[in-house]
Amino acid sequence: MSVREEFDDWASEGRDRGMEDRHWHTAKHVLARMPVEEGDTVFDLGTGSGYALRALRETKGADRGYGLDGSPEMVRNARSYTDDPSISFLLADFDSLPLATDSVDHAFSMEAFYYASDPHHTLSELARIVRPGGTFFCAVNYYEENVHSHEWQERISVEMTRWSCSEYREAFREAGFHVAEQDNVPDREVEIPDESAFPTDDWEDRDEMVERYRTYGTLLTVGVVP
Repeated sequence: MSVREEFDDWASEGRDRGMEDRHWHTAKHVLARMPVEEGDTVFDLGTGSGYALRALRETKGADRGYGLDGSPEMVRNARSYTDDPSISFLLADFDSLPLATDSVDHAFSMEAFYYASDPHHTLSELARIVRPGGTFFCAVNYYEENVHSHEWQERISVEMTRWSCSEYREAFREAGFHVAEQDNVPDREVEIPDESAFPTDDWEDRDEMVERYRTYGTLLTVGVVP
């Protein structure tokens, strides 16, 4: 199954809203750190329901927002969730971003980058469309050090790229970004039961759950175009 087919199914089942709710726990902290100023143009790779663009418009005063997704159903849903004329949603694959060179001030991606069929080329495309001095905030939960995420590949029919922290830094640099920072954003909103509640259907012991949400959380890599 292709990425498009997989996420068309998700969108038709309303799972885009579920993704938004889960991702918001850490995405909101990442978005708050982005140096977006009034009048800036922002881009969201793998936009899903479009929540990140709506947030950047509302909280940062971004002037224009472009959200790209490879799923027609995701794009259709995202368009239905806002009547803001300054937000546009684009249907395209990650390997050819339909925006002009140096046309975006800041880019963002949450739990989507690893679906790129050629992630190195996608990074090069992002470095192309982001203006000098602009940033790309890349947030993922599926990465090598987060051992609790490795089983996700078994649940989805499309191939995912599982890089380590160092591989993300190296790939960003190869694409032309300076790596400004890389850290973990903990999820402090998922409730972790008392030890007496374990094992659960998903966790053998409490320490594993604490590690997943409080230690690993979301890996954030920030690249700056020189």
